[in-house]
Amino acid sequence: MKARLILSDATQFEGLSLGAMGTNIGEVVFNTAMMGYQEILTDPSYHFQLVTMTYPQIGNYGVNPKDFESRRIYAAGFIIREYSPVVSHWQATKSLDEYLKYYGVVGISDIDTRQLTRHLRDHGARMGMITTSDEPFETLLEQLKKGKQLVGRDIAQEVTTDENYDWPMDEESKHDQQPGFRVAVYDFGIKFSILRALYQHDCELRVFSAHTPADEVLAWNPDGIFLSNGPGDPEPVKYAVKTVQDLLGKKPIFGICLGHQILGLALGGKTKKLKFGHHGANHPVRYLPTGAVEITSQNHGFIVDADSLPPKEVEITHINLNDGTLEGFRHKTLPAFSVQYHPESAPGPRDSRYLFENFIREMKQFNA
Repeated sequence: MKARLILSDATQFEGLSLGAMGTNIGEVVFNTAMMGYQEILTDPSYHFQLVTMTYPQIGNYGVNPKDFESRRIYAAGFIIREYSPVVSHWQATKSLDEYLKYYGVVGISDIDTRQLTRHLRDHGARMGMITTSDEPFETLLEQLKKGKQLVGRDIAQEVTTDENYDWPMDEESKHDQQPGFRVAVYDFGIKFSILRALYQHDCELRVFSAHTPADEVLAWNPDGIFLSNGPGDPEPVKYAVKTVQDLLGKKPIFGICLGHQILGLALGGKTKKLKFGHHGANHPVRYLPTGAVEITSQNHGFIVDADSLPPKEVEITHINLNDGTLEGFRHKTLPAFSVQYHPESAPGPRDSRYLFENFIREMKQFNA
């Protein structure tokens, strides 16, 4: 069946329907990774986004039960050049098309994703709509323009946990863990792989809702605070900024992605929206203290403005080598640091795992 992708600037692409029938609206972005579509779809940071894969053929290894980043698909829609109906992987239990249908996610294939990517690079990310509706173009465009927008909207509260919980949640997933540090994880859109990485460093984890006040977290007596990734604009997440300000200096803090932006706001910085964001598994980042270059996995449309951070209090530690934007900083006197990218991912493959070791060291020193 035919499907259409309509952008808010009236650009239109026609292709074939993939996944569920219907209409989904979101911000159209592109991801340059060659694989990992299952992880991308289930990453809560992609909530309210229509994800374009720049790699041409998608779906050839299907979907398996082990590579989820959450319990469902969070991406609002999926855009690809060519769908592979043939699934070839020993762990696969569903095809990509079946998986999208199961969660009611609308997709589109057989469009020129190179042209779409160039359009987004030249003109910036746009709100868009994937639809199988045969309504007139003008009617759909008007519906798109009247729909929800990304900027100025708190999306983190739409993906955070409703109830606090310990990780792992089932006894079968637990290993013979050595006594380690208790880490309170603020869930702004946490990925399973981040929790696994912390747990593999022998951390005892409790995941807290984004709205949890500082005193409730401190009552659990954690050794450190982790601020997770998450979707959308950081500016409206003011409750989390206030919470981090209340926690600064009381416990070591490590933030990534949205957590990095929230920490930056808590320290008096400002954030701004990128033209088309960083979405992919091949972004080079320089670690300034050593000069080493890391190949990183990224997914964000907003950044902390480096010039807005107080230079007497904050040291810049990481810079994106593609566009020079801020990728990491640390406080000069308080045990608090963060990075914009995802250190648990492995495009390097282990280039950024030292950040978890740095967090462990911060907790050891703080508790010494």
